[in-house]
Amino acid sequence: MATTEVILREKIGNLGAEADVVTVKAGYARNFLVPQGKAYEASKANLKHLESLKAQRVKREAEEFQVAQDVAAKIKKLKLEFTLETGQGGKAFGSVTSIDIHKQLSDKGIEIDRHALLLEGPIKTGGKQDIEVKLHSEVTTKLKIDVKVEGEEEAAE
Repeated sequence: MATTEVILREKIGNLGAEADVVTVKAGYARNFLVPQGKAYEASKANLKHLESLKAQRVKREAEEFQVAQDVAAKIKKLKLEFTLETGQGGKAFGSVTSIDIHKQLSDKGIEIDRHALLLEGPIKTGGKQDIEVKLHSEVTTKLKIDVKVEGEEEAAE
């Protein structure tokens, strides 16, 4: 297989960030990366522009880190409450999922990626829990949630 080296202009998932020199298949570079403006060929002339791309990358990463820290501070102060209904025998209907948590965060003005919520599985029991939120490779925080089971008192009787 023919491969070629390209310099990335922007962050591309599972490939690299801007200013990275990566080896990709020639067809991928020729048909997608270069025409879309996502990369240039790694020629001697283009390698000279590498320093300006690295400066842009450092600036972008610093901004992303700062935004992640600000969002982490907001999340740390929050406490979300959810209510699950119970049926006969005291079993809870439904569960609290990352979609539910993401929706409540959005309602409170905090926009994060839903996949940043590190849930092992849906929450089907009542009580207080801490959910880990990974906002950046170096920034994680805990979100406190309280799951109340509606009709819990009736089931106890």
